Amino acid sequence: MKPYHILVVEDDREILDGVGIYLKNQGYVVYKASNGREGLAILEKVEIHLAIVDIMMPVMDGITMTLKLREKFDFPVIMLSAKSEEIDKVTGLNIGADDYVTKPFAPMELLARVNSHLRRYARYLKMAGRQNREHVYAIGGLELNEETKEVSVDGEPVTLTPLEFKILALLMKSPGRVFSAEEIYERVWNEKAIATETIMVHIRHIRAKIEVDPKNPKYVKVVWGVGYKIEKQ
Repeated sequence: MKPYHILVVEDDREILDGVGIYLKNQGYVVYKASNGREGLAILEKVEIHLAIVDIMMPVMDGITMTLKLREKFDFPVIMLSAKSEEIDKVTGLNIGADDYVTKPFAPMELLARVNSHLRRYARYLKMAGRQNREHVYAIGGLELNEETKEVSVDGEPVTLTPLEFKILALLMKSPGRVFSAEEIYERVWNEKAIATETIMVHIRHIRAKIEVDPKNPKYVKVVWGVGYKIEKQ
């Protein structure tokens, strides 16, 4: 497993370096910035899994930085605040920070918060990835995303008409199962099959778009006298 990337944004050089050392000793990859603007610039270049952000900083404060990063990113943010910054601390939590640590703090306390939030974030990413894949069907190099209506072959996008997409989706959801032309028509058009010869035309068009050699198809197969199927890979 790759190490987590943590961004520390703090204008106090001693705190910045000290936190960086503790995090590196725990195996994290650390990126450092001395104000919010520098922190946002790092976010545009590097994948970050958690940010530790001081509230009071020159150029751009931590509240403003958190507000801006929340427009694009959902990783955990831990704010650092002095005891006198109680109102700012509440504001930080309201605009998207996940936690705060009051200065001066024990390094082990900060590490415990970091570890806790990264565990939660890892679970969140796993769940999100699972949900995103629920609508994706893949057979060999052929992939269809029912939610985004996208199809690709070996990573290259393929443009299908809405009817072609529905026919391919029907076949890909049940690899190996043979569908008659009548069943495909009724399932896709939602009406009683009349002119099933149109299915043959659509299948030919689909093959032309997804097969390397449409005359010797890898994916969409004909079972003569029965119907069509997507071959299991």
